[in-house]
Amino acid sequence: MSSANNTTTTTTTISNGSTTTAHSNNHQDPGSYFLNLARQCLQEPGAPASASTMMEEDDREDEPTELNTINSSGGFLLMSTDKLSVKYTSVNLHGHDVGAVQANRPAPVKRLVYYFEIYVKNAGAKGQIAIGFTNESFKMRRQPGWEANTCGYHGDDGHLYRGQGKGEPFGPTFTAKDTVGAGINYAAQEFFFTKNGAIVGSVYKDMKGPLFPTVAVHSQNEEIEVNFGQKQFAFDLKEYEAQERMKQQMTIEKISLPPNVSYGLVRSYLLHYGYEETLNSFDLASKSTVPPIYIAQENGSSEQDMIYTYALNQRRTLRQLIKNGDIDAAISKLRDWYPQIIQDERSATCFLLHCQKFIELVRVGALEEAVKYGRIELAKFFELPGFDDLVQDCVALLAYEKPQESSVGYLLEESQREIVADTVNAMILSTNPNLKDFQGCLRSYLERLLRQLTVCCLERRSLNGDQGEAFHLHRVLSSSKKAKC
Repeated sequence: MSSANNTTTTTTTISNGSTTTAHSNNHQDPGSYFLNLARQCLQEPGAPASASTMMEEDDREDEPTELNTINSSGGFLLMSTDKLSVKYTSVNLHGHDVGAVQANRPAPVKRLVYYFEIYVKNAGAKGQIAIGFTNESFKMRRQPGWEANTCGYHGDDGHLYRGQGKGEPFGPTFTAKDTVGAGINYAAQEFFFTKNGAIVGSVYKDMKGPLFPTVAVHSQNEEIEVNFGQKQFAFDLKEYEAQERMKQQMTIEKISLPPNVSYGLVRSYLLHYGYEETLNSFDLASKSTVPPIYIAQENGSSEQDMIYTYALNQRRTLRQLIKNGDIDAAISKLRDWYPQIIQDERSATCFLLHCQKFIELVRVGALEEAVKYGRIELAKFFELPGFDDLVQDCVALLAYEKPQESSVGYLLEESQREIVADTVNAMILSTNPNLKDFQGCLRSYLERLLRQLTVCCLERRSLNGDQGEAFHLHRVLSSSKKAKC
């Protein structure tokens, strides 16, 4: 899990949506890395405060809500005023006299499944009704499935058509009073179709680009109603999604892992961040495990212990002081134990410590003292590139009667203390003469594994044309917690 070389690239998303890329090497101040993490929390006024809310905003897409009255073969069908019902009013003379119509928007792609249904009010003269998906260049006087990059399930013969005029046996026919659905399973990259609430079948989705829900009528008096989710589906979509997620989970659980690998990862995490007391309790509990946990001293595990036990007690003490808001004591300890870390008064580490001291004064209501401290310590960083935006957010705390509820309230959260504590922890680890991998002082093996998981999931989604649920590690970990409760 260690890096292949000593140079890494860190991409940080800033509040205005732009990105900065910082190249790290063994000689870079790790404080700069954590300063970038702190800057990720910067928010524009009125921006959503919570990570979950921001994820929901990122995943939000416009969905189909009605049929498209403009892009349709209107000469052969009559559409209702609500744009959710169509009726074939012409007389079918040849194969091109199809009454086809797309939805007003393409199917959303940032989800596990998209699905819609039709209800057949009247099967008409021949029951040549079809449901499926087509691309934006689809010819409206054709049935879905007859053209390239289209797919359709047809009611008169129960065949599935995929890009050609000849269909393949697929499912039962459908007629008046039947409810038929069409969906896209983005995880499996499949189209699936339903009849009266039951799955008919599925087929590989070999079409790329935006796909529009599409329906067609083709003989006199055929009439259908379309349901884009404005009312309950006949098909239990939530149960289907739950089953699909269960399939994914079962696939993951079948992966073979070395025995007790999770124990080693958790232990390395506790060592990395200096959680000495928790580590001792964890080791004690492992001794009473039946069967007892045994970790072979291989793959660098003894070397790992040598690196992360470095200054363990001092790192634990400093983390506790910072988490308690006692920044003065933390700075004093650093001067005694590691003066080289704070000798540059304009370093990222010193900046984060001074910011946190200012924040703690605001937290306890010592505003006059905060103003004095800011004029002395924060003023040094105001015009320095990379610092000014955080300085402005810190100073803005003074402008609010209830700063916790303001757009800069994130500074008063425990996560801000954690960033400062992690910075100091990394700086101490970087002084270890035995440290060979620069990433070792920034992240534990567990975090590097999770970053690798994230990259793999994003790459897999990219190969699927950026279709399917967006991957958010926080959401995955939260869902795992709920599943265990």
